[in-house]
Amino acid sequence: MPGPTQLFFPLIRNCELSRFYGTACYCHHKHLCCSSPYLPQSRLRYTSHPAYATFCRPKDNWWQYTQGRRYASTPQKFYLTPPQVNSILKANEYSFKVPEFDGKNVSSVLGFDSNQLPANAPIEDRRSAATCLQTRGMLLGVFDGHAGCACSQAVSERLFYYIAVSLLPHETLLEIENAVESGRALLPILQWHKHPNDYFSKEASKLYFNSLRTYWQELIDLNTGESTDIDVKEALINAFKRLDNDISLEAQVGDPNSFLNYLVLRVAFSGATACVAHVDGVNLHVANTGDSRAMLGVQEEDGSWSAVTLSNDHNAQNERELERLKLEHPKNEAKSVVKQDRLLGLLMPFRAFGDVKFKWSIDLQKRVIESGPDQLNDNEYTKFIPPNYYTPPYLTAEPEVTYHRLRPQDKFLVLATDGLWETMHRQDVVRIVGEYLTGMHHQQPIAVGGYKVTLGQMHGLLTERRAKMSSVFEDQNAATHLIRHAVGNNEFGAVDHERLSKMLSLPEELARMYRDDITIIVVQFNSHVVGAYQNQE
Repeated sequence: MPGPTQLFFPLIRNCELSRFYGTACYCHHKHLCCSSPYLPQSRLRYTSHPAYATFCRPKDNWWQYTQGRRYASTPQKFYLTPPQVNSILKANEYSFKVPEFDGKNVSSVLGFDSNQLPANAPIEDRRSAATCLQTRGMLLGVFDGHAGCACSQAVSERLFYYIAVSLLPHETLLEIENAVESGRALLPILQWHKHPNDYFSKEASKLYFNSLRTYWQELIDLNTGESTDIDVKEALINAFKRLDNDISLEAQVGDPNSFLNYLVLRVAFSGATACVAHVDGVNLHVANTGDSRAMLGVQEEDGSWSAVTLSNDHNAQNERELERLKLEHPKNEAKSVVKQDRLLGLLMPFRAFGDVKFKWSIDLQKRVIESGPDQLNDNEYTKFIPPNYYTPPYLTAEPEVTYHRLRPQDKFLVLATDGLWETMHRQDVVRIVGEYLTGMHHQQPIAVGGYKVTLGQMHGLLTERRAKMSSVFEDQNAATHLIRHAVGNNEFGAVDHERLSKMLSLPEELARMYRDDITIIVVQFNSHVVGAYQNQE
């Protein structure tokens, strides 16, 4: 009989994991310390600081290496073939189609497509999708890590369990606790929909389960069972905040197992943003912490597409976030809390999981580091205290929750990390996905964006569009199709194979200088079911 830990945290073997760790640096924080004059600071989650200079050392001087290859008398161009490009783009794609009948009612979700394209090595983004089994609805989320992938990995494994537990009624929580007490098998609360590379941490599963159990025990004590109504918005907020609190507490307490002790510290000192959608019938909630985004694709009566933003970026471009930060700290810190559009001049997102360097007091940081393993104590980054650090915490994981009632014209939802939004406008994202899903892009006039084009260039654009219609870019996944455009689009909005090939051919040391990790989930809605909900009212 499987134990409760196994039932709550299924173990998915990741056969590909080892290949990600052959990086050009001795650590996975190279976007913090291995900065380059060719990389705009806006692409870095943390700005460069002298303290990071000793954090890692390149194994080879790649700049001299690339310069040294110029001895060839005739420059040679190496392009990936279309099959090679497709192989790279499709390596991490995943699709799930919801059965027409799920045992309870017809779902408002037809299915979803997801994909990832790394720029960091290993990739720091994560994704998750699961169906809630003891309640209704589906959870989908993207997670953008920084200062490594440890925090985004932990959040992608754990957050949905915290949300699912927060949504459970009092009686179900009691049943689960009684089953654990008596050693009986537990009913699973989530059905995961994962790509084989989207792994679970086997070593930490017991630790994670114990923290989750403590959470539901507290929910049982707080709820007498008198109220049966569950507020989804409140459940999402509580789940985000509680997980972040557990990440912090686990790092402070430590673990007698040396591997786990170092793991919980890595999770706490790295960080991750999260954008999560909960879909239950026509009720769509989006909980966002950080600068990933949720975009709704709406088809108008004339067949055109419009984008409806269901999340707000928590960064310096958000005036309300700037005001919130200033109000939470003394007036004499008004000029230092955000400098050069970064939190304390360092961190781009103003909300995130982990990142205890922006949450703990200086004394607590020093105490944990000094009592921690040598890898942590010898680490210049973890020992570095942000400037003007007077009144922590400066960072929160509390999400901003947006509610939207689905309508028949709401066709799909795009969840994506900022690697996509840095390269494409939201309207282009929705249009490309909408045209892909409906096959209607051939009916729209070609837009050249004000450029002067010759007849030959126009003929080339028309020929390329005809090729699109015959092959549909060979994509069977909407997220893959979107990544192809994000990386390979030219000035006319068409995919340029030469550009796409060049971008995908960049070595690990250079890829991060041109783009970020990209993670996308495209959720397709069932317009017939959504319309039926409206007709019942």
